Amino acid sequence: LSGEEFEYTQAISMTATAYTAELQTNKLTASGSVAQVGLVAADLSVLPLGTRLYIVANDGSWEYGFAVVGDTGVKNKILDLYYDTYEECINFGARAATVYVLK
Repeated sequence: LSGEEFEYTQAISMTATAYTAELQTNKLTASGSVAQVGLVAADLSVLPLGTRLYIVANDGSWEYGFAVVGDTGVKNKILDLYYDTYEECINFGARAATVYVLK
């Protein structure tokens, strides 16, 4: 979508969901970073903390873009994308995604 080129080691088909820390006082993630757009949660047996990613829709209809695994709390091939607001999370729902693991 962006036309930007990047090198990756693998492409994984996953289900993307959404989370927010909008109403939480503690906004720290499992990695110790503050929750923010571009920080995603993954099953660490699938994608370890610190893994750099590029996330897009399987069908090309949306793009999350570059992200880093910085949180936990999901299982298997689910990737939880951080958004700033609860409304954005509800609007996103759950979607099929292609997750590129960057070099």
